[in-house]
Amino acid sequence: TSNFTSANKNIEGKVVFELYDTFGFPVDLISLIARENGYTIDEAGFEVEMNIQKERSRKAAATEVADWVIVSDDDEVEFVGYDLLTATSTIVKHRTVKLKGAEEIQVVLDATPFYAESGGQVGDTGYLTSAAGEKIKIKDTRKENNLIIHIIDKLPNDLKAKFDAKVDVSRRQSIQANHSATHLLHAALKKVLGEHVNQKGSLVNDNVLRFDFSHFSKVTDEELLKVEEMVNEKIRENIALEERRSVPIAEAKQLGAMALFGEKYGEYVRMITFDPSFSRELCGGTHVQATGEIGLVKVTAESSVAAGVRRIEAVTGRGAEAYFRESGAVMAKLSDLLKQPKDIAKSLEQLINEKEALLKRVQALESIQVGVVKNELLAKAKKIDGVNVIIQRVDLPSADAARQLAYDLKQASPSLYLVFAGLADDKPQVTVMFSDDVVEKWQLDAGKLVRELAKEINGGGGGQKFYATAGGKEAAGLDKVVAKANEALNN
Repeated sequence: TSNFTSANKNIEGKVVFELYDTFGFPVDLISLIARENGYTIDEAGFEVEMNIQKERSRKAAATEVADWVIVSDDDEVEFVGYDLLTATSTIVKHRTVKLKGAEEIQVVLDATPFYAESGGQVGDTGYLTSAAGEKIKIKDTRKENNLIIHIIDKLPNDLKAKFDAKVDVSRRQSIQANHSATHLLHAALKKVLGEHVNQKGSLVNDNVLRFDFSHFSKVTDEELLKVEEMVNEKIRENIALEERRSVPIAEAKQLGAMALFGEKYGEYVRMITFDPSFSRELCGGTHVQATGEIGLVKVTAESSVAAGVRRIEAVTGRGAEAYFRESGAVMAKLSDLLKQPKDIAKSLEQLINEKEALLKRVQALESIQVGVVKNELLAKAKKIDGVNVIIQRVDLPSADAARQLAYDLKQASPSLYLVFAGLADDKPQVTVMFSDDVVEKWQLDAGKLVRELAKEINGGGGGQKFYATAGGKEAAGLDKVVAKANEALNN
């Protein structure tokens, strides 16, 4: 487009912002892809667009987000979720947010065990329960300017009551197992692939973990196996979590803690270690107390995100159990279908080879059939003003056979006007083929003609001036196509 061409190697800020805002591409990833292809990005223009969006969001927020309603003058808000999964809490303030017609209520607690979505880890869910027995579901936990916000559907009857704030323990355990596994995975990738591996993004929820990292090529099956085996070995070692809070960042870096590129850190940081010689990272997320709690890691996918960025997806614990259970069920079904319980791979390979051999035979038979039909159609051709005209109803085994017939006839007949309609793959199809000299001589357009003919079979299609095809739904209209094609020729 005009936004970036070979003559203009700078991608406009508007384009960069659209990729960021609409499609979710991080700016550093856009910059990386651009550099890989010889482009630069207009960072100043991007910042202008970002500021415009912020102002737009601010104005939108003024109409959609209500003011905070203060319940308690206590403005001390404490996160206790690293140590506790239940806390006695009171509501400090609440507000209502309307977004796209939906309404949610946000509350802030004076003490909360709920982890807010951050650093790729999703927020906790759970319940607030009062002494009177009222139970309010917390659907999500988010962070806004370091303020932990809890998302609920309705306010409790007594806003000033004390509540037991309880995290969904099972879900939290699955999330932190995936988060700790991500740390082990990061360390293993560095050891197997090299020190150039660095985290580029992540997603950690209760079902899966997703880890994006810098690497120059596809990770081979052998490398993936080594990584997976190394991670599971560390899980079996049941390495205890070593957590240090409020560590001076200079000390943490001196100890070799990995810091994420582009992440902003304060003067003091939290450091998570699973064996000082294996994994040590700066991290604010929740983690298992020992690696054995992860249970098992199974890599389920490896793919490319961008040039120089790969992605690994994996499951742990109950997710890994479900993966192997489903895989086992599939293997059992295949074994039953193939009547070969011991060597399924060999049986499948044999079936694939047989299928390929049969396909070749079918193609050979189709080619013979096309040859026979071609000769029959050439014998029926009418000469009009030096042009061989063929308009017929022809049923063929496949769309490929129809295409082969059209091109074979064009090669066999120097000046050709060809229209045939019939079933191909048991579906109504129309094919139009004109030789180049006929297109010029009679000022024809196969694409226009085929679209008109396709109306008779309740279909549509298109193509070039010399060749076009159409498919439809009404086989009963095929004879009408032939009649209409004859009318078009005569007119």
